[in-house]
Amino acid sequence: CSSRAETLSVTKPAFDHPYGVFLSCDASQMERFAGAQTIVIDAAYFTQKDIAALHQAGHTVFTYLNVGSLENFRPYYDRFVKHTLAPYEHWDEERWMDVAYAPWQTYLTDTLAQAYLDQGVDGFFIDNCDVYYLYPTDAVFSGLTTVLKKLVATGKQVIINGGDAYGTENAQRYGTIADVMTGVNQETVFSAINFDKGTFARATEEDHAYFMDYVQRVAALGGKVYLLEYTKDPKLIAEIQAYCQAKG
Repeated sequence: CSSRAETLSVTKPAFDHPYGVFLSCDASQMERFAGAQTIVIDAAYFTQKDIAALHQAGHTVFTYLNVGSLENFRPYYDRFVKHTLAPYEHWDEERWMDVAYAPWQTYLTDTLAQAYLDQGVDGFFIDNCDVYYLYPTDAVFSGLTTVLKKLVATGKQVIINGGDAYGTENAQRYGTIADVMTGVNQETVFSAINFDKGTFARATEEDHAYFMDYVQRVAALGGKVYLLEYTKDPKLIAEIQAYCQAKG
């Protein structure tokens, strides 16, 4: 079970961290969540009773929802694999999904998302909107927008993990992000992952400046900002925490 908790502004004194991402954990490992108030889990591996227990413990619960790629361990993989676009670099179990395919959009919103809502989740952690970065077509943009608007219309929080190309394009077209997201979870603003070597590093000045600009623009448009960083460097950790606390 991997866990990654980022210190932002403390909202409840009972928790050490306001936010934690626990995508490798299942219901047998819920003790790992104790330190974080808002948690991101994969609700496919939890029941309605499990979610209720997490709420009882004071947690706000987001579920992972993979919009832009298809994982081969999902039970619906065979149903949609013919509508994928390409392999996903560094993630052998995934393929980029053609989000312009209408049955995929409907399955995400009417089947998967609805099942998670029935379980009682408080929001969605949307992954792989970066498909628009790789395939910047109107059809892909429209497909993502259709899904995200339906999720926002549920009244739940919708946090997009990354997806800066899509988020920027939406803001430029419409001057808002409110119809498609309530915030972003941005990875590697301060840190970086070297997949070839399996190591962590500090982000390049160029990448750091780019993502700092992006999250600040999201915040200026009223979106919440969560950072997800990968490092064991105490100095960098302190720098990240200081920035998050200063920005709330």
